[in-house]
Parts: sequence; structure tokens; C-alpha cells
Amino acid sequence: MKKRITDALFALYILLLLRITVFRRGIGTHGLLSGKINLVPFSDLADTFKKDLDVFIYLFFGNIIWFVPLGFYLRKRKDCNLIKTAAIGFCFSLFIEIMQYIFVTGVSETDDLILNTVGVLIGYFAANLFSRV
Repeated sequence: MKKRITDALFALYILLLLRITVFRRGIGTHGLLSGKINLVPFSDLADTFKKDLDVFIYLFFGNIIWFVPLGFYLRKRKDCNLIKTAAIGFCFSLFIEIMQYIFVTGVSETDDLILNTVGVLIGYFAANLFSRV
């Protein structure tokens, strides 16, 4: 029963994550595959830091915090090792970035991939810490 509840909560988390990252504004009105891509890590975040500290904090820490549960779940529920957890987190983040580009619902950025993967790793290490306590 505990396993089912955990899996159901995880499924809800994934749906919520997709809602806030990919489908936050609905499907773009400019046609599919016309999204923006930023391949220079942290360039937009650096500009945001200079212009609006509150938005910077939300974007920087939000990209990390929203992926912590994924790392925690993979470590605790699926018993993934560090490399597998990081790979799954990176691939899921890449999937989100690709969907943002396809549906024109956000800017696909390399810093999102980096920060999301950091969040997954924090979740992984937090799960390790909790299993020792």
C-alpha cells in the first residue's frame, strides 16, 4: 500500500512538473517547432540577475528545487545509483526542454539542464542521508 501511495504521489509530481514547465501557457500560438534555444549557459540568468533579483532567485532556485523530488524518488523507490539517477534526471530535463521548444512554451536553455540535474543530485544525496538516519 505504501508503494502505491508513493507511486501515485510521484505521478502527480510529474504531472505538476510538466504543467509548470511545458504547459504553463498552453500551446504556443506561433506554430510548432518555433521556440527559442539558448545554448550559452547562464547568459540569460546573468542578465536577469542584473535586472531583477527576485526573478533570478525564482528561476535559479526553482530549477533546482523542482527536481529534488525526482532524485529522491529514484534513489529511494527505484534504488538507482548516482550515475543512473543523474542520467535519468538529465534526460527528463532534456525532454522538458525539447517539449518547450516544440510547443513554444518557454526558452530551451542549457542552464535549465544543468540546474535541474543539480536538483536531481541534491534529491539523491538527501535520500541517502535519510536512509542513514
